[in-house]
Amino acid sequence: MRLLVFRTGLPRRTELILGLAGLFAFLGAWHLTAISGLIKPQFLPTPWAVVEAFGRLFTERNFAGDIAISIGRVWAAFTLSVVIAVPLGLMMSSYRAVGAALEPFVDFVRYLPVPALVPLLIIWFGVGEASKIAVLWMGTFFQLLLLVSDDTKRVPGEYVESGFTLGASQWQIMRDIIMPAALPNIVDNLRITLGWCWTYLIIAEIVAASSGVGHVIWSLRRFVKTPEVMAGIVAIGIVGLLTDQAFRYAHRRWFRYQRR
Repeated sequence: MRLLVFRTGLPRRTELILGLAGLFAFLGAWHLTAISGLIKPQFLPTPWAVVEAFGRLFTERNFAGDIAISIGRVWAAFTLSVVIAVPLGLMMSSYRAVGAALEPFVDFVRYLPVPALVPLLIIWFGVGEASKIAVLWMGTFFQLLLLVSDDTKRVPGEYVESGFTLGASQWQIMRDIIMPAALPNIVDNLRITLGWCWTYLIIAEIVAASSGVGHVIWSLRRFVKTPEVMAGIVAIGIVGLLTDQAFRYAHRRWFRYQRR
């Protein structure tokens, strides 16, 4: 079977085998580099040392609680972003006046580095949960808003014209034509922006935090506990991967007609 065929799909089993092969190749290269002596173990532990540290985090610290707290913060900020960005993105694409008024400001804010805004957000919201959720929201909302707006703009104009021809109102066109046509891409972009939200977690939890995965990573790095730090990073990757796969599964189930 030829694997390198341009834009040709592969059987699910073959994709799984190739994915596992790539993972084991990475772990093997990591292990060989760690035991070669080129880098001190305190800076690059072996994969097994990271696995052992992962276990210690659960047995010696309340790491499960920290993971739960981080998940709650990410989902609180992400849900707030979705609730605001999806309807506002629909308005921006459907009514040009709304888009013209908001797009310059949104384009400006989304290029601002979120870490630079952390001191300002702490001044505004204090050192409690609000400032942490605000950091995650800032890193997610504006990008999601433009993605939703672009997705709805891609709905063919013929669909909208047909709806008006049949006597549909603006609300009916929004509900029955634009939303169903744009929803597959919107859900896919929700999956992408949720990943961005996780990338800002460390930034949100290193300032005046006493819990969360980011706090654990930042506190352990002061004692050069590299295996534990890497285990914390791996934990974020695992939670993010599981969430991503859940979104992919839901997308395949909800929009299976796209693969026909």
